[in-house]
Amino acid sequence: MAEPGARRGDPNASARALFDGLPARYDLLAEVLSFGQNRRWRRAMVDALLSGDAGPGRVLDVATGTAGVALQLADRCGATVTGVDLTEQMLRRGQERVARSGRTQRIRLALARAEQLPFPDATFDALTFTYLLRYVADPAATLRELARVVRPGGMIANLEFLVPENPLWRLGWYGYTRTLLPLGGLVTGGREWAAVGRFLGPSISGHYRRYPVGWTVDAWRAAGIVDVTVRPMSLGAGLVMWGRRADD
Repeated sequence: MAEPGARRGDPNASARALFDGLPARYDLLAEVLSFGQNRRWRRAMVDALLSGDAGPGRVLDVATGTAGVALQLADRCGATVTGVDLTEQMLRRGQERVARSGRTQRIRLALARAEQLPFPDATFDALTFTYLLRYVADPAATLRELARVVRPGGMIANLEFLVPENPLWRLGWYGYTRTLLPLGGLVTGGREWAAVGRFLGPSISGHYRRYPVGWTVDAWRAAGIVDVTVRPMSLGAGLVMWGRRADD
């Protein structure tokens, strides 16, 4: 597996190469290495999505990975869910999870890029996306594309990592992401997870240097998303954002 930092010219290629070797143990290790916060953050994102729509009929989950969010959506709101991702191995793992859950009639997974979704305008009642914008070349254009496929008034919610603002927590975050996370990944998941550990901290820091939270909020609004709300999680290590597609 090539070093993730060497693939900066093509963010999509970076994402595929980074996650191709991870699916078999992805869900377990994501929880272990985040101290269980990944699951809590996902739940908060779904809570936010459902706060604005008691019963969306059609939901698109972008960067669905192994379908963790798609499964939660299907369980909690009764919607039919379409999950898309650009990594075939993650989607295969997701299909296995969907089949085991008995949700194959309500969850469909497909290979697609967030920057060019294969759906007509206003196809979905709501949309979620998780850990996505660090892997696209143009976050603002991607947000416009995500908003395009949501009907007017539909909810959009996002989960992303964040760099803590508090200097003390930020120091601890840097120590964990630069040292303990790569080591923990190596011990628990082998070379592939060690590569993720080395990549993750610098990727998050670099993203927010280029695109601070304030910039991201403005980009959501420019994409036609209103009532944008920001909720830092876990002492500022996670971020849930949500809003509503503006009425035409």
